[in-house]
Amino acid sequence: MIRRLLIAAMVLALAPAARAGPAGPAQVGQYVDLQPVGLPIVVRGQLVNYVFVYVRLNLAADADATRLRDKEPFFRDALVRMAHRTPFTLAGDYNRVDEGRLIAGLSREAAAIAGPGAVRSVVVTSQAPQHRIPTPRT
Repeated sequence: MIRRLLIAAMVLALAPAARAGPAGPAQVGQYVDLQPVGLPIVVRGQLVNYVFVYVRLNLAADADATRLRDKEPFFRDALVRMAHRTPFTLAGDYNRVDEGRLIAGLSREAAAIAGPGAVRSVVVTSQAPQHRIPTPRT
């Protein structure tokens, strides 16, 4: 613990430019990161894989980030429900989800949960398959 504090102090001492930010309040943290969610990949009614996605909701400048971070479980629940209702399966790749459909669907749900105009955009920051599945033959 003490070693970490000393290292942090040295880094801060060596980086004076990093501390000198712009004058006035900055809009830091205007987003909500969802906990990783495992979404099913279903082909012809059969589960073939799970893809763990990391999603960020970028908020409007005037949105209450703290209040919306408290609603993170609601956003995640909406995503899981959508993915199980109609999986975001890509026809040519069982190791990724269809980002376009996920973003469109979660954008609608996020607007309903957070209120109109609170969520500026939805971004899939990362995807990690549970298993590597070979590309299907067409």
